[in-house]
Amino acid sequence: MAQDLRELFKNDKITDEKMPKNHQERFLDKLDAALPEEKQAKFNWMQIAASVVVLLGLSFGAFKYFQPKTMGDTPEVANTKKVNTKTLGDVSPGLKKVEDYYLASINLELSKMTYTPETKELFDGYLIQLNALDKEYQKLSLELTEAGPSELTVNALIDNLKLRLNLLYRLREQLQKFNTSDAKAEEVSQSI
Repeated sequence: MAQDLRELFKNDKITDEKMPKNHQERFLDKLDAALPEEKQAKFNWMQIAASVVVLLGLSFGAFKYFQPKTMGDTPEVANTKKVNTKTLGDVSPGLKKVEDYYLASINLELSKMTYTPETKELFDGYLIQLNALDKEYQKLSLELTEAGPSELTVNALIDNLKLRLNLLYRLREQLQKFNTSDAKAEEVSQSI
């Protein structure tokens, strides 16, 4: 069966046979089926969106990395070196939810308040109390890190967060009373 092609050509044993009709077309069809054409690279919207997300993430990371740190970024405890302190979230996931709830509520209340020159003295008094509570919270977090979690420390941390939130609620009430008394005084002055 296997014959050397050189031998066939030397002996002229090949006759001039004609190819069957449509031989070339069938051959090309079989070739196309065996080796399909490569599709042109198409960019679909998912690839573009993924690229944009990656670029935004890298840009944000670079921005945060190269942003200069200020003194207000890290909490300080008097005369101590910078220590990675534990938070309630490091103790248990349930306590992390509690801590996140109180911190989000505190930040929300702070964002709702409007600072005016008339309320400066009222704000300053409450901010001094909030700063004192924040320093106490940092000390308790340091104690949690050094001594390990105890029921007293965890309860003290939660109570500190509750006190800060209640303090902000009282500040909001004071501001509402102040604003309503100002509105009444303005109405009286306009009627005179």
